[in-house]
Amino acid sequence: MRNNRSTLRANRWFLAIMLAFGLVRTAVADYNPVPSGSMHPNILEGDVILVNRLAYNVKLPLTNIVLSHTGNPARGDIATFFSPQDGARLVKRVIGLPGDVIEMRNKELVVNGRRIKYVSSGVSMANSVENSGHGYALPARRLREVIGDHPYQIQWLSGIESAPNFGPLAIPVDQYLMLGDNRDNSADSRFIGLVPRHLLIGRAERILVSAAITDNWMPRFDRFGQSLYE
Repeated sequence: MRNNRSTLRANRWFLAIMLAFGLVRTAVADYNPVPSGSMHPNILEGDVILVNRLAYNVKLPLTNIVLSHTGNPARGDIATFFSPQDGARLVKRVIGLPGDVIEMRNKELVVNGRRIKYVSSGVSMANSVENSGHGYALPARRLREVIGDHPYQIQWLSGIESAPNFGPLAIPVDQYLMLGDNRDNSADSRFIGLVPRHLLIGRAERILVSAAITDNWMPRFDRFGQSLYE
């Protein structure tokens, strides 16, 4: 018993620092490793993203209890959240806000009756491919989707249609519609439902570090520190 107490006393500063780090990570700023390609081409497998946990809510540490609101998600934000379906931690793009009416027609979004503008990204399908995970690659059509203050790239996969139509859907108070940028390879609100505000974790800001985890595990130094918004 004395040895245990001596060990605690000897390491009290280390334990205090680790506790403080844990509280900061759960309440202020966080990092999120990305294991899937649902946000291609903007976020890749092996990216580790910095998340601002104070962007939307102040929460009681280690819980989903919201103490106060600090800001509202905006269309085009990349947000991390807990899935309303199974509690998994996900990262997607905010598309539908409370009060919006959202629909998708042949993969193209319509927000509050206005069709979203799509512009060619300048990358040809011959130069843009998506690994299917089954030993073959699919051509990907990349476009710039203009919604909110920050246009961004999305991609559609050739020969695949993953829920290309839905709605019109009215978004209730304190609910958000999330979509992955890799529209034909993303388990998002089309499948898991709308995301309640209290399940939001924070706003993804930039890529901290990155490694090619689906290839040779080499660092991708060109992605270190890259902003997720243009």
